[in-house]
Amino acid sequence: MIEKHFILATAGHVDHGKSALVKALTGTDPDRLPEEKTRGITIDLGFAELNLDGPNGEKFHLGVVDVPGHEDFVRNMIAGVGSIDLALLVVAADDGWMPQTEEHLQILKYLGIQRIVVALTKSDLGKACPERSRRIDIVISLVRERLSETPFSNCQIVPTSVRTGDGIEDLKSALASELATLPPPRDIGKPRLFVDRAFTLRGIGTVVTGTLSGGEIQRGQSVIVQPRNLSARVRSIQSHGRDVNSAQPGMRTAINLPDLSIGENGIKRGDLITTANAGTAHDTIDVLLERSTRLNRTSAAARAIKNGSVVQVHFGTSRTPGKITLLEAAALGAGQSAIARLSLGSPILAFAGDRFVIRDSSEQNTVAGGTILDPDAVRSNFRSAAQQQFLKTRATAPHDVDICIRSQLARDGFGEAKTLLVKSNFSANEIADALRKLHDSGEIVLRGSIAADPARWRQLVGKAAELIDDLHHKHPEQRGINLVDLRARLNIESDQAFHALITELANTEFLQVENIVARESHRPSLPPRISPAAEKIRAALAAKPFDPPSRKDLSEGRQLDPALRFLIEQGEIVEVGDGIVLLRDAVDQMQSLVTEFISSNGSATASQLRQKIGTSRRIIIPLLEYLDRHGVTQRIGDQRVLAKKAAAAKLTDAAIAERS
Repeated sequence: MIEKHFILATAGHVDHGKSALVKALTGTDPDRLPEEKTRGITIDLGFAELNLDGPNGEKFHLGVVDVPGHEDFVRNMIAGVGSIDLALLVVAADDGWMPQTEEHLQILKYLGIQRIVVALTKSDLGKACPERSRRIDIVISLVRERLSETPFSNCQIVPTSVRTGDGIEDLKSALASELATLPPPRDIGKPRLFVDRAFTLRGIGTVVTGTLSGGEIQRGQSVIVQPRNLSARVRSIQSHGRDVNSAQPGMRTAINLPDLSIGENGIKRGDLITTANAGTAHDTIDVLLERSTRLNRTSAAARAIKNGSVVQVHFGTSRTPGKITLLEAAALGAGQSAIARLSLGSPILAFAGDRFVIRDSSEQNTVAGGTILDPDAVRSNFRSAAQQQFLKTRATAPHDVDICIRSQLARDGFGEAKTLLVKSNFSANEIADALRKLHDSGEIVLRGSIAADPARWRQLVGKAAELIDDLHHKHPEQRGINLVDLRARLNIESDQAFHALITELANTEFLQVENIVARESHRPSLPPRISPAAEKIRAALAAKPFDPPSRKDLSEGRQLDPALRFLIEQGEIVEVGDGIVLLRDAVDQMQSLVTEFISSNGSATASQLRQKIGTSRRIIIPLLEYLDRHGVTQRIGDQRVLAKKAAAAKLTDAAIAERS
């Protein structure tokens, strides 16, 4: 039977017995700090492990995160519940539902937690007399009422007592039954470990701990620490004190990173360990902001969030100031939701679909939460029509891969299939399958390595065709449009997208020849206004075919340059070197004279060939270099030989050397 790994976190009001319950379940006291022992309350995160047998023989290994319940340490609580699978909401039978119980519940909802189990602690208070027993029934009813109209309305509520041990086994069974209904934590090939502790051990170096999600991390693997993009190598991995070769999603993980220090200049809580292909951190994100309907209308937490408000944004184990810019509303009240932009004080590596929590700037109240829609928002485009439509579409179903793909392609026009939605909670296979399905249904276009919105792709292809036809109309003497010019005018930055476009054109009525693309039907011709210039150039070159004027002299004039380019493209004139052009017939004659002379003499200098042809040094040197490039001649020292004879000589030399 395969063991499944999950993360369980406690939640609830201070002094309701969360840590004592964790100790009763696991045998481990999660309160590790001396101050916690002295004060009798949890201040920071505590950790333990729990192994359970499922109802059908499953084996569950739980990493347990115990969080503080005191209102002064809510920020620590949020850092502990960001990557959990199941929450254990603890309510004391003597106190019932309390302020931090409510705030913790709202935090769980903001973070998208779908399953909880309620442990009613201190239930032994109800064993002494019927009145106390009825008290427990009343508290259970009140808890059930508080949970109505939430995703947790039908959750299991288990009375427990750590003093007597009553209910502990029942609670384990309840946890196991919930876990049996959960799919295992997803491995999407994008590991992320949000650091909740960083410390140094003598002889070992820096160690960080956190909950691993999204993918596997192996011993010896290279990793990146965000948001500062620090590189490191994993020396060793542990899970609950045991060495492992790799950590899987859903495991509490300790990683030894000896290359890094800890603290402000090294690694600390709030940092994220991932791999190089997960993208980079960004300080501007567009989100769907949500406010709970449960906010007490008379409390400070329920005050309207105004446009431009500065808040504290909690993401993973990090916390950073952020400024809220609402897309359409002037303010956001309790129970409302809106699209907004968060301009962050520090960048974060977030994925589309990730959840976050917002507290007010004083860190006194949890005021909102939400879902990330665009983890790489561009500062200048928030109110553009394309970005608004993108955000509104994605907000309808931020966890639907089809909608995420279509919304992005509708905004951007196209994207590289391999990098599309890299910063999302979808695996490469899920994205590839969705792309094929959307292509088959005609909702997107796949062209080579490019995925595109059909309408935008047709528009791009049409624009390219229009530019080519416009050039043919205005400059019929040119073979077609230069690829560099076409790409610049279409403003296409992606090499893959431009290649896909040219391939698309080549599959229709266009063709590519070297660095030119044109309509197949186009035949270059000189327009009447340029024909006299062409005749002038021909005459000038024919007058002294072996020692003609320079290209600069021939192209000075409004019509001369396009005429010269036309004659070169048509092959009537050959550009043998920088600034040197010759009639094709002249090149052929000079080449014949060169080959005849070398054939008769075995080799020749440039000076000898210049005299033979009757030309100048200005012409002979570029001509010979042209013949070298085209495999007619080869330079050896200051001599030229025929290229075929040179090759034969090399073979002979090689044979002699081999025999010797």
